[in-house]
Amino acid sequence: MFTIQDLYDLDHTLAGDYLRQFTYPWEALGGIKDMILALGPTLDPEEYDQVSENVWVHKTAKVFPSAWLGAPCIIGARTEVRHGAFIRGSALVGEDCVVGNSVELKNVILFDHVQTPHYNYVGDSILGYYSHMGAGSITSNVRSDKKLVTVHAPEGDIPAGIKKFGAMLGDYVECGCNSVCNPGTVIGRHSNVYPTSCVRGVVPAYSIYKNNGEIVKKED
Repeated sequence: MFTIQDLYDLDHTLAGDYLRQFTYPWEALGGIKDMILALGPTLDPEEYDQVSENVWVHKTAKVFPSAWLGAPCIIGARTEVRHGAFIRGSALVGEDCVVGNSVELKNVILFDHVQTPHYNYVGDSILGYYSHMGAGSITSNVRSDKKLVTVHAPEGDIPAGIKKFGAMLGDYVECGCNSVCNPGTVIGRHSNVYPTSCVRGVVPAYSIYKNNGEIVKKED
């Protein structure tokens, strides 16, 4: 329930070929920067402008004047990067996305149609097709004890072997306002997280994660 093939439709990101090399999505985190540096120069200059060193922006994207685009990054077609957005670097943002006010991105892949519109922090994470983070929802990417992150799966713990690992959101995931995805969180396709929830571990596809940690299956 938590492999790349389980979580994502790889036809909806420029990182599709890169991600196909791995079984689990967190295995891809360490190479995002190099992937963007290799991919950027191959983009069609008729479609993308290189606005600064190792920063490529699609000609139809809208980047507001006060937004910061740190290298390397790629901004896809028709995406909006709004006032006060801070892309620290190593960010591949797909088509028709929203990166909103006071949003910070670092070492991430955002598939097409992802929305991070208000006061979100997304670090060391992968957000699937049409996933959405409500206002104030964040990914927490480092444990408080600074130990390596473990994925707490129903079948048993899976050591990720890395210190920085936020969340893997599958396609069509909805994270409610002011929710927190703790390090090593994996949320399956079409699942919802209640507002103000503190999420940990693996949430199966087509589920609802409630405030008290209860997980229920969605009704047909």
